[in-house]
Amino acid sequence: MAHQDNPDISQPVSELAELDEAKRAALDEHRADAVAKQHALGKLTARERLDLLVDRGTFLEYGMLAGSPVQLPKPTPADGVITGIGKVDGRDVAIAIYDFTVYGGSQGQVSHRKIDRVQRLAIDNGIPMVYLCDGGGARAQELGRHGGGMSSDGGGTFVNIALMSGWVPTVCAIMGPCFAGHANISSCCDYVPMLKGVGSMGMAGPPLIRASMGIEVTKEELGGSAIHCAITGMGDYEAHDERDLIASIKEFLSYLPSNAGFAAPIVTTRDPDDRRDAGLATIVPESARRAYDMLELIAMVVDDGRILEKKPEYAPNLITAFARLGGHTVGIIANNPLHLAGILDTPASDKMSHFINLCDAFSIPLVFLVDVPGFVGSVDAERTGLIRHSGKVLYEMAHATVPMFTVVVRKAYGLGYYVMGSRPYRPNLIVAWPTAEFGGMGLEGAVEIMYPNELAKARDSVERERIRAELTEELRRLHTARRTARGYGVDDVIDPRDTRPVLIRAIRTMAEKMRPMGMPHKKRGITPW
Repeated sequence: MAHQDNPDISQPVSELAELDEAKRAALDEHRADAVAKQHALGKLTARERLDLLVDRGTFLEYGMLAGSPVQLPKPTPADGVITGIGKVDGRDVAIAIYDFTVYGGSQGQVSHRKIDRVQRLAIDNGIPMVYLCDGGGARAQELGRHGGGMSSDGGGTFVNIALMSGWVPTVCAIMGPCFAGHANISSCCDYVPMLKGVGSMGMAGPPLIRASMGIEVTKEELGGSAIHCAITGMGDYEAHDERDLIASIKEFLSYLPSNAGFAAPIVTTRDPDDRRDAGLATIVPESARRAYDMLELIAMVVDDGRILEKKPEYAPNLITAFARLGGHTVGIIANNPLHLAGILDTPASDKMSHFINLCDAFSIPLVFLVDVPGFVGSVDAERTGLIRHSGKVLYEMAHATVPMFTVVVRKAYGLGYYVMGSRPYRPNLIVAWPTAEFGGMGLEGAVEIMYPNELAKARDSVERERIRAELTEELRRLHTARRTARGYGVDDVIDPRDTRPVLIRAIRTMAEKMRPMGMPHKKRGITPW
C-alpha cells in the first residue's frame, strides 16, 4: 500500500511508454504519408521488404532509435536504414535495408555507423550480408544549412565489403535509384539482382550529371536494369517484381555456405542419382553447324532441372549457373551454341573468371560443359582487350582449388577448350560424348592453313567450298572422341544419357581437391589487369 503513495512510481511507466512510442514511430503503421508515397511509386516499403526476406519473428533489429545527429526539417526514423540479423530459410543473415522514404534513402552520418556495425557482425559471426538498396548516395541535407558538415569517408562501409569478399556471401539488391555510395556497394558484392524498370545505378545520378556536364539524362538511360543486366554485366538478374527479386536472393543464398569455412548445404532431392534422360542422346544435331539450347541440356542433367543462372542476359554465349547434382551444389560453366556459336570473347572472359573466383572462394565444385569453337578472332575483339581479359580466365583456372569435372559435348578447339577444364588444369574427371571433336583450332580454319594448295586449285567458289568441306570432314574423322580417348586425351567416352549418374558418382568420390601441384609459396598472385 505504501507504494501507492509514492509520487515517483509512475515515472518508469511514463518512460517505458515514451520508449515504446519512439520505436513505434519508426514502423509503417505510424508513417502513413511516407508509406503512401512509396506505394505510389509502385514500390514496397523497407519494412515490407524485410518481411518478405526474413523468416517470421526472427529479426533482431539494431539501431531502431537512431536518427540524424543534426536538426533537419523532417525526422529520420532509424536514420534511413534498417539493420540487424534475421533468419533466411533458417540461416542467420546480416541485413541492411535502405528506406527511400527517409530523405530518399540517402546515407547519413549515423546510418554509416549502423552499416559499419552490421557489417562487422557479419564478418565476426561468419554470416552472409544482404543489402536492399534504394537511395541516392550521401545525404546532402547534412551538408547544408541544417547540417554540421558531413564526413565524406563513408565510415568503414567499403573497407568492410572488401574484407567480407570471399569470407561470407554478399548480396546487393538494386530496388530503386542507387547512385554514388549505393552503387559502390554493389561493385564488390557476389550477387546483384535489379528490379526491372525501377532499379538503376551509377557513380553519379542525373542531377549531378546535369550540374557538372549540362546533360539531361534519365535514371534508366544512365544506368537502368536493362543496361546493367545486358550491357555492363553489373547486374546478375533482372527481376520482374519485388517478390521475384527477393525470392532470387533466397535461392542464391541456398546454394552457398554461410561462410568460406563451411561446405555448401547438401539438399535432399527425389531426383534419382541414376536417372538417364533419353533426350540427351539426340539433343546435339548431326550437323556441326547447327545450334541447340545448352540450357535445355543442363536441365536434363541437374537435380529437378533447376538452376540459378548468373548474368543470363550478359555474354549469353557463355552460361554460368548454380545447380545441384545429387544434392551437392555445383557451379556450371557451359558454352551456349545459340549465341555466337558459344565462342569466347571479352565479356564471356570476364563473366567466366569472376564466376570461377566466386565458386573457388566458397568451395563449390565446377562442372564444365564444353562446345567451344575457341576464342573469337577479329579486329573488333582485339580492340576490347581480349588478350588481357582472356588472361583472367587462365589465371583463375590455375589458382582454383575446387574439384573440376569436364564433359566435352561437341567442339573442343584451341585455347577455348584449354580454359574450359582441359587436362592441364588437372580436372578430377574429363569425359566426352561420342559427338565430341578435338583440335588445336577450328577445323575450318585448320583447313585454310594446312591445305592452301588444294583450295587454290578450285576453279570457282562453289568448287572451293566443296573441297573445303571434304577436307574439313577428313580432319573431323581424325579428331573424334574415340580417337582422342585412344591417346588418353580424355578419361572416357560416355553415353550422353549417363552424364548425370557419372557426374554424381565423381562428385561424391572426389569431394576435395588439394592445392594445384607445383604452386609455389607466395604471399598472393596479381590478378591480370
